[in-house]
Amino acid sequence: MRRRWVGLDGYDVVGAVRAGRQVLRVRKNGWVVADCTSVAEVARHLDLADLCEVIELSARRRVMPSTGVGTSSHQR
Repeated sequence: MRRRWVGLDGYDVVGAVRAGRQVLRVRKNGWVVADCTSVAEVARHLDLADLCEVIELSARRRVMPSTGVGTSSHQR
């Protein structure tokens, strides 16, 4: 699962690999602003206190009732 943080004014931060090196990619409205090698570099572009981690929940599986199940006395 990919980690992502979003902030104000359309900013988001994601992990990426550039030239074989891990970086924190800062984007604004989908456009790359900078590839940062440290959190301190990210802080030069936006206020870290404004960032909120996006946690994607797994999709819920739909439970299908099995055939022939009758719990009501009217289904006999």
